[in-house]
Amino acid sequence: MYALFEDAGKFLAGRVMSEAESSLQVELDSGKRVKVKSAHALLRFAKPAPAELLAQAQALSGEIDLDLVWEAAPDEEFGFDEIAREYFSADADAPQRAATLLRLFDAPHYFHRRGKGRFRKAPEDVLKQALLAIERKAQQARQIDEWAAALAAGDCPVPIRDQLYRILFKPDKNGPEYKAVVEASKRSHQAPLDLLKAAGAITSPYQFHWKRFLFEFFPKGTTFPPLAAPQIKEELPLAGCQAFSIDDSSTTEIDDALSVQGLGTDTITFGVHIAAPALAIAPGSAVDQVARTRWSTVYMPGHKLTMLPDEVVRAYTLVEGRDCPAVSVYFAFDAATLALKQAETRLERVPIVANLRHDQLDAVITEAALTGEATATYAHADELAFAFRLARHLKAQREVARGKPENFNRPDYSFKLDGVQGTEPDGSETVVIGERKRGSPLDLIVAEAMILANSHWGGWVAECGVPAIYRSQASMAPGIKVRMGVRPAPHAGMGVKQYAWSTSPLRRYVDLVNQWQIVACARHGRTAALVAPFKPKDAELFSVISGFDAAYSAYNQFQNGLERYWTLRHLEQAGITELDAAVMKDGLVRAETLPLVFRALGCESLPRGTRVRVRITGTDLLTLDVHASLVTRLDETSAAKTDPCDEAEDGEDEAAAAAPLALAIDLQDGDNAPEPADAGTAS
Repeated sequence: MYALFEDAGKFLAGRVMSEAESSLQVELDSGKRVKVKSAHALLRFAKPAPAELLAQAQALSGEIDLDLVWEAAPDEEFGFDEIAREYFSADADAPQRAATLLRLFDAPHYFHRRGKGRFRKAPEDVLKQALLAIERKAQQARQIDEWAAALAAGDCPVPIRDQLYRILFKPDKNGPEYKAVVEASKRSHQAPLDLLKAAGAITSPYQFHWKRFLFEFFPKGTTFPPLAAPQIKEELPLAGCQAFSIDDSSTTEIDDALSVQGLGTDTITFGVHIAAPALAIAPGSAVDQVARTRWSTVYMPGHKLTMLPDEVVRAYTLVEGRDCPAVSVYFAFDAATLALKQAETRLERVPIVANLRHDQLDAVITEAALTGEATATYAHADELAFAFRLARHLKAQREVARGKPENFNRPDYSFKLDGVQGTEPDGSETVVIGERKRGSPLDLIVAEAMILANSHWGGWVAECGVPAIYRSQASMAPGIKVRMGVRPAPHAGMGVKQYAWSTSPLRRYVDLVNQWQIVACARHGRTAALVAPFKPKDAELFSVISGFDAAYSAYNQFQNGLERYWTLRHLEQAGITELDAAVMKDGLVRAETLPLVFRALGCESLPRGTRVRVRITGTDLLTLDVHASLVTRLDETSAAKTDPCDEAEDGEDEAAAAAPLALAIDLQDGDNAPEPADAGTAS
């Protein structure tokens, strides 16, 4: 005697060796003996043998017409034996009865299970819905198969092309487009990115990088809603100074300007004037909500996405020829010793007499001209000479506080694209990479002025009991990063007691938030904490920090990625096959004349600082990979010393060098000039 029984959803059959009151001892064909409850023995039979019974039942079950069985089945609960006798005959044999059991068990959309061997037919409406779902799933499976076949053959279906960035970076793993790419990748033995590129889904590496960024951070597009610039309602006094700004020619968001008064007297007043959108834009207003959505201007070679609409920027930017609303801070210095006597913040209108441009004047306004060793033939020569003298003095003071001098041995690079047809590049332009050594006179003047203002305002608002957003660094030890918080704390890398970004309110949301707080202090002094937009322990400030920090880091990473793209394009366009470089670590090298860090075979064991010549054997504009190998050593090691912040940037460069691999696997400046030791703030 044999028995058929169910075990964890699987049907088994074997010889009955013994039987007790409530259980059976069954021996399977494998020789294994199992104990089976009598109630679980669904079918007892004498022939055929268990293996043959299961084979015949499997074959017969596929022939059973489920629709006919459903029609004939009673509305109440029933057993499979009843249906077998109804469907086959009253004398249905063991294989037929077993086939009926298997067919009912495998069709839960037709028959709901109600116990061992017992069922109840599904209601008609439920059955129709289930059958429609099964048909949809079958159609989807056929569609996935068709798409996968097309991809493997080198043709990208339109639905997959339209979902390209979602598939690669934010996939719905249950979506048919994603499943088709995965299936095609398996069939063709290609990585998804390579597969999609070969199938024509990615036709332009530049557009791939650009549209991926837009997909992640601007999914609704880059256009602004209709916004009008709010007017400054209060009557502001006119300042008695003549101010000038220093920016690149491409800068439209002119946040800051400088002035010098009292030359030739015992006290010289140095003014830092910051555009004042906080006097008009209210927290929570429509313009504020747009700024808080974007968090910062996004810079890239040949293009930028501004934090605020152009019409709003034009209302507050410090353009020459206008008396512009500004938040000013005046520093009174002893003309002989440059000792600070006092500082005063004012809300006023400032006459902007000139917008000086780096790229037009760097070669003219030199250190020799500023120090009197050469003739100064440019406007505002005396004011700039004092500003340069003051900047060097302030830098020296910071270097004493930080315990070591700042050594910037690497230049800054500018990217100019020739042939931009529209408002944004398309990746085919000719790129010209320019070099400007960090710490040039105009850079130094602006950087030190902004550090002075940001440090002063950070301390002043704290004295007024008003919270702000600060940047701090506990020490310059390796691995100690710059952090953002709401309490003043030393910035070791910069050598200041506190530092609060406040000088770029048209370009960074944190600066706008801090300007609101500064304006409250300028109006109300020690009672400002009662009326400032953000009160002490305000959780909203932490929300701003979190949102800004994430966006600002992502924007910087994107900017670095596009600068790397254009650098690789430059290698192609200029036909550069070899580069001189300096070894960093673990095979990483830094090009001496280009902003490029990459791995070069043969450099893994060379000491840091060794100068080498490497051969570029290949580049990939999609993954931003550089393939290179060592040609020769140019010297033993470089004698140049690096600043701790340069070492921190080396770590960032190492991460950037590894980023292309992550991309392949993953199916301008804030204050006009680099702030010397605040890693990550330079353009």
